Amino acid sequence: MSNHITASVEFYFKGNKISSDIELDLDLHMQSAGKLPALYPLLARAAELDMYSYEYEMMQSETINFSNAKGFIREFVSEGILDTEAFESAWAENFIVEKLQDIAQKNLSIENLQQQPDLKNALLEAYRFGKESKHS
Repeated sequence: MSNHITASVEFYFKGNKISSDIELDLDLHMQSAGKLPALYPLLARAAELDMYSYEYEMMQSETINFSNAKGFIREFVSEGILDTEAFESAWAENFIVEKLQDIAQKNLSIENLQQQPDLKNALLEAYRFGKESKHS
């Protein structure tokens, strides 16, 4: 899995055009934090904006545009808008399925868990049960 995307924002402040863009390795962020980072601070740093400035406030009123999506994140970008919640949920599910695939391969010699939907669903259910039991 390799998910990369460009996040950008553009606005005018006192007649000056300010633009910023950053390249994101989404897998890195998802693996470390379980969610995408706050993007406005990253965009502000890239544009060398003070986080306590009017420019930063103006930037935050603009919509972040997403482009150059690579990986399955492409499914969650429409007309430059990223469905963050849907991506984070799908990424987490895919990450779990990849780990379950490793378990099925190691213990049951199953090459492709997707071809065994009943087993995949049983393993996912067992995972979720274990996760819920841990929090109870």
